[in-house]
Amino acid sequence: MTLRLATADDIPALLNLLSRIIPIMHESGNFQWDEHYPNATVFGHDIVRQQLWLALIDGAIAGLAALTEDQEPEYAQVGLDLNERAIVTHRLAVDPAFRGQGVAVALLNQAEQLAHERGIRFLRVDTNSENQITQRLFPKLGYRYAGEISLSFRPGLRFLAYEKAL
Repeated sequence: MTLRLATADDIPALLNLLSRIIPIMHESGNFQWDEHYPNATVFGHDIVRQQLWLALIDGAIAGLAALTEDQEPEYAQVGLDLNERAIVTHRLAVDPAFRGQGVAVALLNQAEQLAHERGIRFLRVDTNSENQITQRLFPKLGYRYAGEISLSFRPGLRFLAYEKAL
């Protein structure tokens, strides 16, 4: 597995990947993503800011994550200090064909590497309350559950916030 930053040329493959991931999310009751979010514009913004990372296996995109310093204001709902810099993982996804191969772990490890390089002491992430896979994964990697939040741009959904101190 290799990791690299995404380019604009990757957008069609990323949208294709979403077309396989979103139905599976919906089948499990997770409506965090839909036909409107994420989209090509969101990915394009991530790419311009050089924050969209891809995990590749045998040349295929096995997973993606936007690794940013952009914190959701709602993290304050659970006492996270927004004045503390953090690497925040957004839009973490793994191609169903590559599940169980450590793709999400590799992308979260990349977030930790970026934090070390930038002298940042915290990692943060949130996940839909229906996403059982990430709710098991984050604590295994040292993230502590911070609490439940709502996100203004995804009304009606509940999210769970996590933080890892380095």
